[in-house]
Amino acid sequence: MESQASENGSQTSSGVTDDYSSWYIEEPLGAEEVQPEGVNPLCQPTVPPALHHACLASLSLLALLLLALLVRRRRLWPHCAHCRPGLPSPVDFLAGNRSWTVPTAVFVALFSNLCLLLPDENPLPFLNRTAASSPASLICFLSLGPWKLLALLYYPALYYPLAACATAGHRAAYLLGTVLSWVHVSVQVWQRAECPQDPKIYKHYSLLASLPLLLSLGFLSLWYPVQVVQSIRHRTGAGSQGLQTSYSEKYLRALLCPKKLDSCSHPASKRSLLSRAWAFSQHSIYTPEPGFCLPLKLVISATLTGTATYQVALLLLVSVVPTVQKVRAGITTDVSYLLAGFGIVLSEDRQEVVELVKHHLWAVEACYISALVLSCSLTFLLLIRSLRTHRANLKALHRGAALDLGPPLQSTHPSRQAIVCWMSFSAYQTAFSCLGLLVQQVIFFLGTTILAFLVFVPLLHGRNLLLLRSLESTWPFWLTLVLAVILQNIAANWVFLESHHGYPELTNRRMLCVATFLLFPINMLVGAIMAIWRVLLSSLYNTVHLGQMDLSLLPQRAASLDPGYHTYRNFLRIEASQSHPGVIAFCALLLHVPSPQPQPPLAPQDSLRPAAEEEGMQLLQTKDLMAKGAGPKGSRSRARWGLAYTLLHNPSLQAFRKAALTSAKANGTQP
Repeated sequence: MESQASENGSQTSSGVTDDYSSWYIEEPLGAEEVQPEGVNPLCQPTVPPALHHACLASLSLLALLLLALLVRRRRLWPHCAHCRPGLPSPVDFLAGNRSWTVPTAVFVALFSNLCLLLPDENPLPFLNRTAASSPASLICFLSLGPWKLLALLYYPALYYPLAACATAGHRAAYLLGTVLSWVHVSVQVWQRAECPQDPKIYKHYSLLASLPLLLSLGFLSLWYPVQVVQSIRHRTGAGSQGLQTSYSEKYLRALLCPKKLDSCSHPASKRSLLSRAWAFSQHSIYTPEPGFCLPLKLVISATLTGTATYQVALLLLVSVVPTVQKVRAGITTDVSYLLAGFGIVLSEDRQEVVELVKHHLWAVEACYISALVLSCSLTFLLLIRSLRTHRANLKALHRGAALDLGPPLQSTHPSRQAIVCWMSFSAYQTAFSCLGLLVQQVIFFLGTTILAFLVFVPLLHGRNLLLLRSLESTWPFWLTLVLAVILQNIAANWVFLESHHGYPELTNRRMLCVATFLLFPINMLVGAIMAIWRVLLSSLYNTVHLGQMDLSLLPQRAASLDPGYHTYRNFLRIEASQSHPGVIAFCALLLHVPSPQPQPPLAPQDSLRPAAEEEGMQLLQTKDLMAKGAGPKGSRSRARWGLAYTLLHNPSLQAFRKAALTSAKANGTQP
């Protein structure tokens, strides 16, 4: 018996040790993993992203080497490095005649890739970082930051050849850009079609966040083949644009042609409501203006602001709204016990408590979405308005006007600080837009939630009327303040002011001093309320305009301390001095003047040939009948003097003048 008992005991103990894992019934058995409800399993693509990016990086490097063979270094060390391979430029920001579509599309693709890096555990796809996702690899997870910083340099290098193919101006470069764009868009479409859902933030977040990337790459995959076909058809380089279609020509035509005033023929009293609304929209928002184009960096900044608004709004939406919906769908009657533990009793009926909590969560979701829509709408409206401000400031600087942009600049010449600000303008604008939208969402969500749960929800349910109860208990205080303000305004209008000869004058000074002394304590309380209102109003104003760089959030005397406004001022300084349309037109006229040929001697009054006198003035010919009536000689003289006056007296063009001239005056002219 004892031996049998011992045998049974040993068998039991061995059985316990063998079946120890079966005690934990909720744990997954073996290699089986239980996926949470509503969460999709991690997609395993047939071709790993590491192989895709290795091929893309190799192809981009090869394309960069081929472009370097096409581009010749002619300006750096002209004697020792003439006609040697050089690094092509991806974007020519200061060229006024370049197309803005390709640089904008490349920047949108680059920014979209950087946005997709946020939830990605492998910032460099060709490096396998799967070990960082294990629970025991905290050190590897903390070391993920340097890899993401390295990815910030990898993606610009990846898209560098795709942008440089457009600036090379060669048929082979366009063909190379076609291959690159097709490979990029094919890889992205393949990845999204094979793994459309990603369980990291939201199942469709990766697909929705990559829409700007797919659109920009799709545009490039169509633009480059069109350029190849056009270059073959015309048998000329795409970079050789006619002078008659340049931006400088359009600018000078719009500047020198007499403007027709339509408002004189149509008085303001006889204008229709639609025309008044159109005039108001032209003065309020940005509308294209013939003869003036925004600089390339401003166009890129505006496009990136719109893309950043979409990306941040998408991230804010998918990270909160699905979670709130899941919480609302999973509420049971147990929530009444949870609220009772905090001393909150909504109702005696548990089912009614469930409905109330679901309704409150629905109100929170509605407030969140409303705040997000309001933030995005304000961002886009202010973006359109800021474009008009940029155009007005640049046109004034082109005329040589002194803008009221805070403290005056020490010099109009380019400086180290101005160049750094010009380089970082688009990046700063994008970052300010992202942070501004995030802060607006937080502020507007808090405001709409407070308004909903203090006013609308209590009025709908007839309970928890905290605001009305507080007003009921403090109504004498508010009534006293309101009456004090009303009485002061009435007394100021009817007692302390008196009209003499049509002009208001101060009277009853003794009563004015008495009322001021007696109302001092009450005015202190009114001042406290106004101080709170001032803080709220200034916070709201700064929150709304945080993403704008064309205005300072500080007073005018301290505007130079605002980094965004300081960057904007220096950006305008570089743009107005280095890409002035008048200088570009003047240089184009000089470049298109033919080489002088020997001519027979003429009389002093006929020393200028008619052809030489008219050389370059075809750029400034207008189609105005009034100008033709005055004679071609008069129109040429006016155009010549207008261009010369702009070149001589515009202070923003001092950087183009020679300083080492004998007997030179302050403005760069000679006596």
